Amino acid sequence: MAQFTVNTTRFDPYKNFKFRVKWDGKYVAGISKVGALKRTTEPVKHREGGDPSTSRKSPGRSEFEAITLERGVTHDLEFEAWANKVWSFGSGLGAESSLKDFRKDLIIEVYNEAGQVALAYKVFRCWVSEFQALPDLDANANAVAIQHLKLENEGWERDREVPEPTEPSLT
Repeated sequence: MAQFTVNTTRFDPYKNFKFRVKWDGKYVAGISKVGALKRTTEPVKHREGGDPSTSRKSPGRSEFEAITLERGVTHDLEFEAWANKVWSFGSGLGAESSLKDFRKDLIIEVYNEAGQVALAYKVFRCWVSEFQALPDLDANANAVAIQHLKLENEGWERDREVPEPTEPSLT
């Protein structure tokens, strides 16, 4: 495991606008937004017969919320190809889905202002539960067409092999 040293010269938290997402060993082009990594643990209430009329709480089942990835519509087929692993229109009766290889592990990297990897998270056993190929189209709008994936997952963890970078001096 990597040894961590504290960067005593950095007081500012990392910004949320420099990041990349990787799956199948490749960076995915054009991702402009990644939903939050969120875990919720359900409390289990219990009490003993001799306790006062208040209950105790202990941790129960943990759930990991789905993650949304967004990017501008392009000719790149990565989003659609993954979404089609779960269900593919016109593939023939009984062949609409294949659960053999529909799950992927992701890596989400966060970069500092100097462009160095500062943090990374591994997200496990993701699969596409929702795919939006095109947004509402509006001839009166002035916006980029965005597509999105909603990814169910079975957990995530921080990649502790990514050390805090020594930021360069630009003098």
